[in-house]
Amino acid sequence: MKVIFKKPESLTDNITIYCPGCGHGIIHRLIAEVIDELGIREKTIATAPVGCAVLAYNYFNFDVTETAHGRGPAVATAIKRVLPDRIVFTYQGDGDLAAIGTAEIIHAAARGENITVFFVNNGVYGMTKGQMAPTTLPGQKTTTTVYGRNPSYHGYPIRVCELLSSLDGVSYLERVAIDSVKGIIQTKRAIKKGFLYQMENKGFSLIEILSPCPTNWKMTPSESLKWIKETMSKYFVPGIYKER
Repeated sequence: MKVIFKKPESLTDNITIYCPGCGHGIIHRLIAEVIDELGIREKTIATAPVGCAVLAYNYFNFDVTETAHGRGPAVATAIKRVLPDRIVFTYQGDGDLAAIGTAEIIHAAARGENITVFFVNNGVYGMTKGQMAPTTLPGQKTTTTVYGRNPSYHGYPIRVCELLSSLDGVSYLERVAIDSVKGIIQTKRAIKKGFLYQMENKGFSLIEILSPCPTNWKMTPSESLKWIKETMSKYFVPGIYKER
């Protein structure tokens, strides 16, 4: 029989423990598919920090190292400089990358490190029960903003792509969303481009992925996808923010 669908070799056989409707499983699949298509599984190394993202090492069938909270870009920098022939990427959530890891991501970008960053933005701290994150939207309710995020008190969300776009070391920035079939196809295209930039030694690239967290958003999976499209994408507008 003709094989028309199979699990990527870059994924393990482990059963996912992510919450129903979580976007991490989709993103894992897309990254694995691209790695298989590019034929780089045996030379790929990933870093996974604290948060839901740390579970990635259970599902990727290649070398993945854990890092301290927010320090993925620093560890990835070291690995890439010592092993420049490897394909190195970080897989980070918004609380990790845009809060405790702000310095690491900004300086890795400013240095133009030849690594690829996959930044999963779901607007909350997922693993620790849904506290406000640097990307929580104004008015959004979390376990630490029960009346909604108030910019006059809590400050405004951080737009990472816009923030990094001014740095000379950055080669490629794109924000995508896995809120639809079209969005998933666009996300895979961006993931592939991020890897190709590194393979062609073009320098630092970051793909921000707007992803659902139904459990902490207190929504059904379908409601969370609709919320990304109708609300989240208006504040974090998808698109290419830098490309050279």
